[in-house]
Amino acid sequence: MLKIEGLSKSFDGFMAVSNVSLDVKKGEIVAVIGPNGAGKSTLFNLISGVLKPDSGRIIFKGENIAGLPSHAICKKGLSRSFQIVNVFERMTVFENVQISIMAREKMNWNFFTPSSRVLIEETMQILASVGLTEKKDSVCGLLSHGDRKVLEIAVALGGNPEFLILDEPTAGMAPEETGRCIDLIKGLCDRFGLTILFCEHDMELVFAIASRIMVMTRGATLIQGSCDEVRGNQAVQDVYLGGSEVC
Repeated sequence: MLKIEGLSKSFDGFMAVSNVSLDVKKGEIVAVIGPNGAGKSTLFNLISGVLKPDSGRIIFKGENIAGLPSHAICKKGLSRSFQIVNVFERMTVFENVQISIMAREKMNWNFFTPSSRVLIEETMQILASVGLTEKKDSVCGLLSHGDRKVLEIAVALGGNPEFLILDEPTAGMAPEETGRCIDLIKGLCDRFGLTILFCEHDMELVFAIASRIMVMTRGATLIQGSCDEVRGNQAVQDVYLGGSEVC
């Protein structure tokens, strides 16, 4: 579904992403890992259209989307949640998800279509799928950090994606919230037929849910393979974990 070839991006002479390669098959959950500064977030910004690459190709469903703006990429079926929670804090949980669906359908609020009556069923289905039904009327600014992260995934689902990018989905979560997020990510593939690409520092989560793993270092691809291949790779142990075993 996604194939990246020779992708590079520099900032004032600093090579943040250097000749990266990556492939993700339909229905997979693929993790991108690496030390801080390895280029993971820059890679995700390039894939999702936040940044334009200097060179290389990003093939999504057979089409090169490199350099397209984010809204155009979203319309093609690729959505993203961010490392820093990005929701409308003064609006309710329900309204945040509803807005994402309305944006997809190119709808606007007006006198003849009050927001309370627009796309209610689909909004409620998405909230149910992520476990936020009981908090649908809660103002987002009052949610726990874990619920806000889950809400952002729900907002991404409002775009009806085929491919979902998650940037550190458990960052800042308490242990019990992390377990909930693991179950949620697994369920999304089954329930919506999604393909998922995510980056994460929590190795327990990575090895619990990833089909395959790509390791980055210094902006480049070190290895992409199965969990066992990555776990036992000496270069990964040396570069990413300072010689200690990946557990």
